[in-house]
Amino acid sequence: MTKDTYKTITKASEEVLFKDKNSKFFGYAIPIKSEEEAKTYIEALKKQHHSARHWCYAYQIGTKEPNIIFRANDDGEPSNSAGMPIYGQIQSFEVTNILVVVVRYFGGVKLGVGGLINAYKTTAQMALEVSKIVTKTINAEFLIHFDYVNMNKVMRIIKEKDLKIVNQKLEMDCEITISVRLKNADEILQIFDALYEIDIKNLND
Repeated sequence: MTKDTYKTITKASEEVLFKDKNSKFFGYAIPIKSEEEAKTYIEALKKQHHSARHWCYAYQIGTKEPNIIFRANDDGEPSNSAGMPIYGQIQSFEVTNILVVVVRYFGGVKLGVGGLINAYKTTAQMALEVSKIVTKTINAEFLIHFDYVNMNKVMRIIKEKDLKIVNQKLEMDCEITISVRLKNADEILQIFDALYEIDIKNLND
């Protein structure tokens, strides 16, 4: 069975704060679609918290293997004491297309590696807990190409199967791009493929 749903957030979480031995940890969960977007948000948080000591983060982008990208950054904290605990929470909540940043203000007392792991993990968990997590479907896109005379045939199937039109060009020579939930993709492909004078192309290949 093809997995065709994923969990993510659609808007940034509110800021959360975790304190331990005078150190303050501010946490943020932000929806992203690219590594460039992640960098932009991290830079913005560095400006906002310019007097902080560490800006540690983890992100994951993509909805199915092998196209999943992830990164974890300790930003000067001991190895694997910050980025990986944050990434562990992204995995635990099973979310993707997300960036979680934890900003640390050092309070003068060292927490030790165990204390740091706990602080970064807890702050990331708090940021994800206040986020609204939604389930989305993974869709395939198809381009349907046909002459204007076949318009009714195509539209009838789109209506019957409740397919989403992404864009359309309806002239003598028509093109419609549709979005189909992954688990229904083969069935839809076969229906259009069987029609005379109608071409369908999978845009995901």
